[in-house]
Amino acid sequence: MDERLRKQMEFALEIDKEKNIFRQTHLSNHGRNENDAEHAWHMAIMAYLLREYSNEPIDIGKVMLMCLIHDIVEIDAGDTYAYDLEGQKTQKAREEAAKERIFSMLPEDQKSELSSLFDEFEAYETPEAKFAHAMDNLQPLMLNDSNDGADWREHRVHSSQVYGRQSKTRRGSQKLYELVDQLIQKNIKKGNIMPD
Repeated sequence: MDERLRKQMEFALEIDKEKNIFRQTHLSNHGRNENDAEHAWHMAIMAYLLREYSNEPIDIGKVMLMCLIHDIVEIDAGDTYAYDLEGQKTQKAREEAAKERIFSMLPEDQKSELSSLFDEFEAYETPEAKFAHAMDNLQPLMLNDSNDGADWREHRVHSSQVYGRQSKTRRGSQKLYELVDQLIQKNIKKGNIMPD
Protein backbone atom coordinates (compact mmCIF):
# COMPACT_ATOMS: atom_id res chain seq x y z
CA MET A 1 0.00 0.00 0.00
CA ASP A 2 1.41 3.38 -0.92
CA GLU A 3 1.83 6.11 1.71
CA ARG A 4 -1.11 8.26 0.56
CA LEU A 5 -3.57 5.38 0.63
CA ARG A 6 -2.21 4.20 3.99
CA LYS A 7 -2.86 7.63 5.52
CA GLN A 8 -6.35 7.83 4.03
CA MET A 9 -7.23 4.38 5.37
CA GLU A 10 -5.86 5.20 8.84
CA PHE A 11 -8.01 8.35 8.90
CA ALA A 12 -11.05 6.38 7.72
CA LEU A 13 -10.58 3.93 10.58
CA GLU A 14 -9.90 6.72 13.10
CA ILE A 15 -13.17 8.51 12.34
CA ASP A 16 -15.07 5.30 13.14
CA LYS A 17 -14.49 6.36 16.76
CA GLU A 18 -17.08 9.11 16.23
CA LYS A 19 -19.71 6.37 16.60
CA ASN A 20 -18.64 6.06 20.27
CA ILE A 21 -19.18 9.71 21.18
CA PHE A 22 -22.66 9.92 22.68
CA ARG A 23 -24.66 13.11 22.87
CA GLN A 24 -27.26 14.31 25.39
CA THR A 25 -29.95 14.10 22.70
CA HIS A 26 -31.93 10.88 22.47
CA LEU A 27 -33.11 9.17 19.30
CA SER A 28 -36.77 9.56 18.40
CA ASN A 29 -39.36 7.36 20.12
CA HIS A 30 -37.43 7.77 23.39
CA GLY A 31 -34.53 5.73 22.09
CA ARG A 32 -30.98 5.66 23.42
CA ASN A 33 -28.65 8.65 23.26
CA GLU A 34 -27.60 9.35 19.69
CA ASN A 35 -23.93 9.29 18.77
CA ASP A 36 -22.03 11.97 16.87
CA ALA A 37 -21.89 9.98 13.63
CA GLU A 38 -25.66 9.52 13.62
CA HIS A 39 -26.12 13.23 14.32
CA ALA A 40 -23.80 14.17 11.42
CA TRP A 41 -25.47 11.77 8.99
CA HIS A 42 -28.93 13.01 9.97
CA MET A 43 -27.86 16.65 9.53
CA ALA A 44 -26.39 15.95 6.09
CA ILE A 45 -29.57 14.29 4.82
CA MET A 46 -31.71 17.07 6.34
CA ALA A 47 -29.53 19.68 4.62
CA TYR A 48 -30.15 18.02 1.27
CA LEU A 49 -33.90 17.70 1.86
CA LEU A 50 -34.35 21.24 3.20
CA ARG A 51 -31.90 23.10 0.94
CA GLU A 52 -34.71 25.03 -0.73
CA TYR A 53 -35.21 26.92 2.56
CA SER A 54 -31.72 28.38 2.68
CA ASN A 55 -31.74 32.18 2.78
CA GLU A 56 -29.06 32.25 0.07
CA PRO A 57 -27.95 30.00 -2.79
CA ILE A 58 -25.67 27.25 -1.44
CA ASP A 59 -23.35 24.52 -2.67
CA ILE A 60 -25.27 21.61 -1.11
CA GLY A 61 -22.36 19.18 -1.50
CA LYS A 62 -20.19 21.51 0.55
CA VAL A 63 -22.91 21.89 3.18
CA MET A 64 -23.33 18.13 3.45
CA LEU A 65 -19.58 17.61 3.85
CA MET A 66 -19.50 20.31 6.55
CA CYS A 67 -22.28 18.47 8.35
CA LEU A 68 -20.42 15.18 8.09
CA ILE A 69 -17.08 16.47 9.43
CA HIS A 70 -18.12 19.14 11.95
CA ASP A 71 -18.04 16.83 14.99
CA ILE A 72 -15.08 14.60 14.06
CA VAL A 73 -13.03 16.66 16.52
CA GLU A 74 -15.20 15.32 19.34
CA ILE A 75 -13.33 12.02 19.05
CA ASP A 76 -10.68 13.78 21.18
CA ALA A 77 -12.54 16.80 22.52
CA GLY A 78 -15.71 15.01 23.62
CA ASP A 79 -19.22 16.32 23.16
CA THR A 80 -19.97 19.63 24.84
CA TYR A 81 -23.66 19.87 25.70
CA ALA A 82 -25.31 22.89 24.08
CA TYR A 83 -26.18 24.41 27.47
CA ASP A 84 -22.99 23.50 29.37
CA LEU A 85 -21.44 26.91 30.11
CA GLU A 86 -18.40 25.46 31.89
CA GLY A 87 -17.60 23.07 29.05
CA GLN A 88 -17.94 25.85 26.51
CA LYS A 89 -15.08 27.75 28.15
CA THR A 90 -12.55 25.14 26.97
CA GLN A 91 -14.40 23.79 23.94
CA LYS A 92 -12.56 25.84 21.30
CA ALA A 93 -9.09 24.89 22.58
CA ARG A 94 -10.00 21.21 22.89
CA GLU A 95 -11.46 21.15 19.40
CA GLU A 96 -8.51 22.98 17.82
CA ALA A 97 -6.06 20.44 19.29
CA ALA A 98 -8.27 17.60 18.10
CA LYS A 99 -8.57 19.08 14.61
CA GLU A 100 -4.79 19.29 14.33
CA ARG A 101 -4.21 15.70 15.47
CA ILE A 102 -7.01 14.02 13.55
CA PHE A 103 -6.78 15.87 10.23
CA SER A 104 -2.96 15.56 10.33
CA MET A 105 -3.43 11.84 9.74
CA LEU A 106 -4.41 12.67 6.14
CA PRO A 107 -2.19 13.55 3.18
CA GLU A 108 -1.37 17.27 3.36
CA ASP A 109 -3.78 18.38 0.62
CA GLN A 110 -6.73 16.61 2.25
CA LYS A 111 -5.72 17.81 5.70
CA SER A 112 -5.74 21.37 4.39
CA GLU A 113 -9.08 20.91 2.62
CA LEU A 114 -10.93 19.41 5.59
CA SER A 115 -9.34 21.77 8.13
CA SER A 116 -10.41 24.74 6.00
CA LEU A 117 -13.93 23.36 5.72
CA PHE A 118 -14.08 22.84 9.50
CA ASP A 119 -12.82 26.40 10.05
CA GLU A 120 -15.39 27.76 7.59
CA PHE A 121 -18.16 25.98 9.52
CA GLU A 122 -16.88 27.39 12.81
CA ALA A 123 -16.57 30.93 11.43
CA TYR A 124 -20.28 30.97 10.55
CA GLU A 125 -19.88 33.53 7.74
CA THR A 126 -20.55 31.82 4.41
CA PRO A 127 -24.04 30.82 3.22
CA GLU A 128 -22.95 27.17 3.47
CA ALA A 129 -21.75 27.52 7.07
CA LYS A 130 -24.91 29.36 8.07
CA PHE A 131 -27.14 26.67 6.59
CA ALA A 132 -25.05 23.83 8.08
CA HIS A 133 -25.39 25.49 11.49
CA ALA A 134 -29.15 25.74 10.97
CA MET A 135 -29.14 21.95 10.55
CA ASP A 136 -26.94 21.55 13.64
CA ASN A 137 -29.55 23.50 15.62
CA LEU A 138 -32.70 22.06 14.05
CA GLN A 139 -31.77 18.37 14.19
CA PRO A 140 -31.49 18.01 17.99
CA LEU A 141 -34.46 20.33 18.52
CA MET A 142 -36.56 18.09 16.26
CA LEU A 143 -35.49 14.99 18.22
CA ASN A 144 -36.17 16.71 21.55
CA ASP A 145 -39.63 17.67 20.36
CA SER A 146 -40.30 14.11 19.14
CA ASN A 147 -39.45 12.85 22.64
CA ASP A 148 -41.91 15.25 24.29
CA GLY A 149 -39.09 17.46 25.52
CA ALA A 150 -37.58 14.83 27.83
CA ASP A 151 -33.99 16.09 27.39
CA TRP A 152 -35.01 19.69 28.08
CA ARG A 153 -36.93 18.63 31.19
CA GLU A 154 -34.04 16.49 32.45
CA HIS A 155 -31.60 19.40 32.17
CA ARG A 156 -34.14 22.03 33.29
CA VAL A 157 -33.48 24.11 30.20
CA HIS A 158 -34.97 27.61 30.04
CA SER A 159 -36.54 29.26 27.01
CA SER A 160 -33.78 31.90 26.86
CA GLN A 161 -31.20 29.11 26.49
CA VAL A 162 -33.07 27.45 23.64
CA TYR A 163 -33.79 30.74 21.89
CA GLY A 164 -30.18 31.81 22.42
CA ARG A 165 -28.92 28.73 20.60
CA GLN A 166 -31.63 28.84 17.94
CA SER A 167 -31.36 32.57 17.24
CA LYS A 168 -28.60 31.89 14.74
CA THR A 169 -30.78 29.44 12.83
CA ARG A 170 -32.47 32.36 11.09
CA ARG A 171 -29.08 33.38 9.63
CA GLY A 172 -29.20 30.19 7.58
CA SER A 173 -32.94 29.93 7.06
CA GLN A 174 -35.71 32.31 8.06
CA LYS A 175 -38.31 29.70 7.07
CA LEU A 176 -36.78 27.02 9.30
CA TYR A 177 -36.45 29.52 12.15
CA GLU A 178 -40.21 30.03 11.96
CA LEU A 179 -40.64 26.26 12.42
CA VAL A 180 -38.15 26.30 15.30
CA ASP A 181 -40.09 29.09 17.00
CA GLN A 182 -43.32 27.09 16.74
CA LEU A 183 -41.67 24.02 18.27
CA ILE A 184 -40.15 26.04 21.11
CA GLN A 185 -43.46 27.75 21.88
CA LYS A 186 -45.26 24.40 21.87
CA ASN A 187 -42.74 22.96 24.35
CA ILE A 188 -42.90 26.02 26.62
CA LYS A 189 -46.69 25.64 26.77
CA LYS A 190 -46.35 21.93 27.57
CA GLY A 191 -43.88 22.69 30.38
CA ASN A 192 -40.97 20.91 28.67
CA ILE A 193 -38.95 24.12 28.40
CA MET A 194 -38.93 26.35 31.46
CA PRO A 195 -40.06 29.94 30.89
CA ASP A 196 -37.74 32.77 31.96
